[in-house]
Amino acid sequence: MLRRRMLIMLGVVLLLVLILGGYKAFSIYQQVQMFSAPKPPIAVAAAESSERAWQNRLPAVGSLTALQGVDLRLETDGTVKTLQFESGQKVSKGQPLLQLDSDVETALLGTALADLGLAQVDFNRGSQLVGSQAISRGEFDRLNAQYKRNKAVVDQLKAALAKKSISAPFSGTIGIRQVDVGDYLASGTVIATLQDLSSLYVDFFVAEQAVPKLSIGQQVLVSVAAYPQQTFPGTISAINPKVEDSTRNVQVRATLANPDGKLLPGMFSSLQILLPSPQPQVVVPESAVTYTLYGNSVYVAVPKKTEDGQVMKNAEGQPELIAERRFVDTGERRDGLVVISKGLKAGEQVVTAGQLKLTQGASISISPDKTLQAPENNHQSRAN
Repeated sequence: MLRRRMLIMLGVVLLLVLILGGYKAFSIYQQVQMFSAPKPPIAVAAAESSERAWQNRLPAVGSLTALQGVDLRLETDGTVKTLQFESGQKVSKGQPLLQLDSDVETALLGTALADLGLAQVDFNRGSQLVGSQAISRGEFDRLNAQYKRNKAVVDQLKAALAKKSISAPFSGTIGIRQVDVGDYLASGTVIATLQDLSSLYVDFFVAEQAVPKLSIGQQVLVSVAAYPQQTFPGTISAINPKVEDSTRNVQVRATLANPDGKLLPGMFSSLQILLPSPQPQVVVPESAVTYTLYGNSVYVAVPKKTEDGQVMKNAEGQPELIAERRFVDTGERRDGLVVISKGLKAGEQVVTAGQLKLTQGASISISPDKTLQAPENNHQSRAN
């Protein structure tokens, strides 16, 4: 009886072990099937690489300078009598701006003019008498010298009187005035600045090895922090014929129009010098390139092929795509694009979003990158 119970218990235990073993084997089988089942394609955004005429640019930084600009200073001292301009006013060449008190100089000039008139009368009378030998030649020479001396004194006083006023040396915009009526000003005092803003110079430096790439009339694009979305075209107008000993750089000057008066002298500017002879280059969106210490790479969407080289197709009859990682040589970056000098051909589709989910050979499904279409449309509208 005891032996029979032991056999029954052993059979029950054996049955439980078989049931548990079967359940575990079934679980392992399901996991194997799950991992061996084909994974769904990874959704990524992609764009097509293209070949376009790429004009290389030479970057530089510089500073804006007015076409004409001066600080208006006094050449003599005196008290301000009248001010004939307002701060920020546009003035014309020769327009009076300031008048100092000139009563003393005016009185001295009146005295000198009276002496000059008397000297001229004596000189005219002497020139008649010397012909009839009524006076000596020496007396006539003295009268002539006195007349010239009085005339020189008048010219001297007129020049001194002219320095008591300031007129605009050229047309432009006058700055904030630094003086008021009644101020006593010493010689050399700045009353305001005058700037001709119709055109501007931008002075910058380039390395000496870049000089062969530059020429007079070459186009440059200028941008400033005040208007980050706008560029201002200009042309190179002068190249310094000397290399700076301390920096081995060459100073270059470009001229640009300023009809709206947006640009001001002294602004810091970034420049792009357009180099000649555009070359065809393969370009891709900058977001397609992955930059690493061991090299730059892109993921290219290529058709999946069988062992015999046939393109595999999905249920809809479209080629199945996989991600192929390629290391590329990159060049200049500009306007959201980067030049690919090696490793990629025009017309190939590159992944622009979702690279972090990809590995070599991963199945992918692609869609156009809408984030790239909007900037392209904006760029075309600006070009129009």
